[in-house]
Amino acid sequence: MKARYRRFLVPRATTTAMPVFRLIDELVFPPPVQAENGLLAVGGDLCEARLLLAYRMGIFPWYCSGEPILWWSPDPRLILFPDEFHVSRRLERTLRIGRFTVTLDQAFRRVVEGCASAPCRDQDGTWITREMKASYCRLHRSGYAHSVECWEQGELAGGLYGVSLGRCFFGESMFSRVPNASKVALARLVEQLKRWRFDLIDCQVTSVHLLRLGAREVSRAEFLQRLQKSLAGPTRVGFWSFT
Repeated sequence: MKARYRRFLVPRATTTAMPVFRLIDELVFPPPVQAENGLLAVGGDLCEARLLLAYRMGIFPWYCSGEPILWWSPDPRLILFPDEFHVSRRLERTLRIGRFTVTLDQAFRRVVEGCASAPCRDQDGTWITREMKASYCRLHRSGYAHSVECWEQGELAGGLYGVSLGRCFFGESMFSRVPNASKVALARLVEQLKRWRFDLIDCQVTSVHLLRLGAREVSRAEFLQRLQKSLAGPTRVGFWSFT
């Protein structure tokens, strides 16, 4: 019987090599607990079925142009519980005066393009490749990927996008062209997710920005346990709107 994936060694700066799995065409991933330093596997594709399987297992793609597709499941994992979202005085004032108009799923591709202008994590360039853009736009058309748009005087000032399964929202990226625009987008999303009784927002990897907004690190084991409980809830498939 043909192996579903094969483990091999990736050289790194230290004296040891990091073992990862090489994916084949079959839609399957190794257990995320086998990821060392967060990197679990390489290869495969970004078809809808593989992406949804990855998210259900607590795995996500993250790579830059010119690299093979890399699949990650970091430990620790950064998550944001909706009830723990921190609204600073400045953000509260911005929300109160209604400077921005916020919408859901009205300009998904434009939000992805805006996020793509952000630098690649710890690398030059962007990690939102042409292939990534096309794949997440397909997920959006299928009703699994969603965007939050923040507008100022009819112009897109910022936003975010991610994937939703069960009672979990997997945040992919956010951007601002105007100060606080992405924070307002996140605040409005959190409000809506609380109305829908979502359990958590997966922020994937740690950033000081998200820590200040109330996100916190948990172990991969805890994240996977919470994720499985969240996936037991119904998935809100289709275009979203505020309620």
